[in-house]
Amino acid sequence: MRQNRIDASQLELTEKVVSIKRVTKVVKGGRNFRFTALVVVGDGNGHVGAGLGKAAEIPEAIRKGKEDAMKKLITVSLDENESVTHDYVGKFGSASVLLKKAPEGTGVIAGGPARAVIELAGIKNIRTKSLGSNNKQNVVLATINGLSQMKTPEEVAKLRGKSVEEILG
Repeated sequence: MRQNRIDASQLELTEKVVSIKRVTKVVKGGRNFRFTALVVVGDGNGHVGAGLGKAAEIPEAIRKGKEDAMKKLITVSLDENESVTHDYVGKFGSASVLLKKAPEGTGVIAGGPARAVIELAGIKNIRTKSLGSNNKQNVVLATINGLSQMKTPEEVAKLRGKSVEEILG
């Protein structure tokens, strides 16, 4: 995975809680309940991240999840239609998310966990399909993996030592 981390301090970030789970640990005296919160943050302008927070109370778990997500921000390369630059399949664990480029006016066609990531990244036109596992955490991380692997035509041209016109055909 490309490391394109961003300093979160100068960005106007919005957060979205994707899932809150109650986890139980059975101990000698009974059960211990804790909460895990999966939080996605983004600025709606090409920066997005996801994080996991765990705590005894829900608000504290969400706060920790937001902090974790801010540490893991990535930059997403967009094209002129505010879509992704090319089709890609992001993978994490057994979850795969197909990210397909879409023309202007398509809107965001995506399921719940993937939609949260895409909307906060600022993508306006995209088609996605969740393949394999439907585990929310893995789908979110697969979507972020796919978005982080996106390259602009300029980056590809530079890597191959060709002009943008040669790459685009």
